[in-house]
Amino acid sequence: MGNLKPGATLIYERVGDVVYEREFGADPAKRRVVGWDHVMDPTYDHYDPRTKIDSAIDRLRQDRLWGEIRRAAQENTALRDVLDQAVAIYQLSRPNDR
Repeated sequence: MGNLKPGATLIYERVGDVVYEREFGADPAKRRVVGWDHVMDPTYDHYDPRTKIDSAIDRLRQDRLWGEIRRAAQENTALRDVLDQAVAIYQLSRPNDR
């Protein structure tokens, strides 16, 4: 069971990208984290939540597309060859500091 009290009034507060919760009248120092922004995109505009949502949706679409491409390459030799070439170019273009 959780820590919820029937009939309790909860207050939610945001400080930067972190959302806190506390019971009405409780010491603010005893609030607890209940959420935060997960966006790692440095171009994220903190003042427009639509930017965060659009960015996350775009990343999900790209991840899905690349997953579909990799699965299709298992049966499509031409696609597999092109992906192998792309991987080789990517690996050769990375800095050697690893």
